[in-house]
Amino acid sequence: MSSPVTDSSPVRPNPLRWVLYALGAGLPARHRSWVLHDVTTGTWVLRHAGRTMVQLAVPVLLIVALVPGSLGLRLGMSLIGVILGLAFSLAYMTETVENRVAKAGYPVGSAQAGRDRRSAEREVLAALRRRDAAAKRAARYRARQGR
Repeated sequence: MSSPVTDSSPVRPNPLRWVLYALGAGLPARHRSWVLHDVTTGTWVLRHAGRTMVQLAVPVLLIVALVPGSLGLRLGMSLIGVILGLAFSLAYMTETVENRVAKAGYPVGSAQAGRDRRSAEREVLAALRRRDAAAKRAARYRARQGR
């Protein structure tokens, strides 16, 4: 297995493959690096929530279409189901995304390692920006003091 660092640039799946991926299906090998990108990018939590909403759409549509009763009752039941589904999904999202990367052929822990690496890179960049801003402030202060 190749490491997350050496993989090629991500190849996004087409919309139908993405829907199947959101429903839990695996993707072909050419999308392997995209799966890792999907669960390590800065918006990985929103992406996870989006995949969850696709999964929840199936029971919501079935409830609205097949359960007898008023539309308000069916929509209310659906809303409660969506809230509970999202709560459980968000509670177990780290485990779920690790399962996704394992399905793509990465070792378990790769998603967290990728997020940790990206976080460390962001922190280094933020520290450099803070250092540069402090140097500029110091230069302005020295200029005002006539030094």
